[in-house]
Amino acid sequence: MGKRKPVPSAGARGAKSRPKRPKSAKQGAESREENPQLAEQDDEETVDTESRAPEAVQHKKSNGSFQGIVQSDEDDSEDEYDASNGDAPGGTINKGNDCSDETETSCSFHRHVSRIITNEEVKALIKQNSKFKWEMPAVDIPRSKWVGTGETMQEACDDHLHDVKGKLRNHWQHMLSGHLNSRMGFFSLCNSYRDIMHCNKKPFYLKSNGVDSSTMDAYLMHALNHVHRTRDVVIRNDAKLRNDADTEISDDNTYLDQGFTRPKVLFLLPLKSFARRIVKRLIQLSPLQQKNAMGQFKKEFGESDDEMPEHSTKPADFDLLFAGDIDDHFLFGIKLTKKSIKLYSNFYSSDIIVASPLALKRKIDGGEHGKEKDFDFLSSIEIVVVDHADVISMQNWAHLEAVFEHLNHLPSKEHGTNVMRIRPWYLDQHAQYYRQTILLSSYLTPEINALFNGLCFSYEGKIKTVTEYAGVLSKIQLEVRQVYERFDTSSITEADDARFDYFCNKVYPKIQDLDEGGLLLFVSSYFEYIRISNFLKSKEASFCRVGEATSQQDISRSRLWFFEGKKKILLYSERSHFYHRYKIRGTKHLLIYSLPGRKEFYPELVNMLGESENRKCNVLFSRLDLLKLERIVGTSSARRLISSDKSMFVFF
Repeated sequence: MGKRKPVPSAGARGAKSRPKRPKSAKQGAESREENPQLAEQDDEETVDTESRAPEAVQHKKSNGSFQGIVQSDEDDSEDEYDASNGDAPGGTINKGNDCSDETETSCSFHRHVSRIITNEEVKALIKQNSKFKWEMPAVDIPRSKWVGTGETMQEACDDHLHDVKGKLRNHWQHMLSGHLNSRMGFFSLCNSYRDIMHCNKKPFYLKSNGVDSSTMDAYLMHALNHVHRTRDVVIRNDAKLRNDADTEISDDNTYLDQGFTRPKVLFLLPLKSFARRIVKRLIQLSPLQQKNAMGQFKKEFGESDDEMPEHSTKPADFDLLFAGDIDDHFLFGIKLTKKSIKLYSNFYSSDIIVASPLALKRKIDGGEHGKEKDFDFLSSIEIVVVDHADVISMQNWAHLEAVFEHLNHLPSKEHGTNVMRIRPWYLDQHAQYYRQTILLSSYLTPEINALFNGLCFSYEGKIKTVTEYAGVLSKIQLEVRQVYERFDTSSITEADDARFDYFCNKVYPKIQDLDEGGLLLFVSSYFEYIRISNFLKSKEASFCRVGEATSQQDISRSRLWFFEGKKKILLYSERSHFYHRYKIRGTKHLLIYSLPGRKEFYPELVNMLGESENRKCNVLFSRLDLLKLERIVGTSSARRLISSDKSMFVFF
């Protein structure tokens, strides 16, 4: 990425570099006239099709179908300050930071945004010196616990919503009556503003979706509370300035209440059907009315969650996962005003951005039509939620990493921002240390771990789940001798080459000498798929393949050849199994070159040997495969496999 031109007057903090502030409320008001962050400007909006990037919302529609959409509020005074809006008891003003019934010092939001971290703290965060030194039970998550850095987390207090704004609090108490307690555990973690990695979340498409729904509700409630508090601070400060025309704001930190741009929350999701669930629930959890564009949203994202095939031979979780629209290209903004919640708002007038990593990456790169690169709307993101990260890992993880690398940069342009009211940690370029990242997945991968450790730096600390796994061997319906072979590797950078060398020198010669076919060769990554395919070609082996990029015609032909014995080896990738869940008939010998990330796939693959009388199963692994191993054979068995002096193990 090339050098970017910083926003004028947005340099490092200091008396000489910081811009002068207006000396009176009147002068301050003049500088706020076109500020998209200020709530009184939310009363009317026309969608800018360039800023909204309609091709990013749905790239398949290239006929300009969105260009005629114009949005405007029916009530021009909708967002004007109203002290009797229910969020401040008695209409009082708490120094610009409404903490409702609690004092300012007990308000998590105010405490988080008002603290100024030192350069020494920043250096420590970059070095990641903090250790996970405390733990507490993970309620509703079997065999799991939370571990964290920093001060010990306290369990949710009796008054679960003591830290929530009035309107939201009343709405949730009424709407979630009887279910509020199940949301409060994870909500309390989110409300601590620490980075969170929850990689044992039971997804909604597996049989029990209660935990997934409560987790989703919790982070949506946290996001709504954060947006409402942010907006409330700005509104109250505006009111104070209007009420006292002689107010001096040049040296008053009370009025430092904004970022470079308005968007504060980013939801990153893999599929449109997931985005539909999130937005639908967000609207239900908001006390505001949904005002416009819902018809357009339903047209693009589907009507319901229950678009299931009538006579499916696939596993139930597969049908639920891919029910609805599975397009992975969407990007739109959501705007919260005093009375309503609006979809498809201009990015720079939005409070929340909902996107897939693919669409946002294309937007960052300038789109498909050579447009100017524009990602300034990511400069002031304060909460990032990545849900279903395991599904994103089956797409292109590099897109997600690219999005994170473009968060919280200095914007290249001014976007109507009142620079006199920008929080000091934005000017110090410390915004990434105030950003909270919430990573949610049904299982942990090295990529998720690397993202959490390398790109998440909240000064509040970190929290993650630690789980003892029972394994999935009990789900194998056959009596199969499963032989695990461990190969040695000295480092993660050499692991792929070590695995390949072991296969070529130790495993393939045994395969080559066998006359019978029926060998299903499973690989977990596309890199391995290509590498093994090229190797088999070089050996002129009798093989066919089924990968994520294989055409349907070639897939059908390969499966038939393998079943009829015309090809001895079928090379099969995890992504292909994820997207199709084929049952490969004719399998007599299963060779797992690399274990699947999704533990459910292992018994499915082994159970494919059901039609064979002489069943064989071999698995290659190294000490670096502990994360996958423990989900399949169980944590205690995985540790024995890793630490034992022996290199070959058998499971029945």
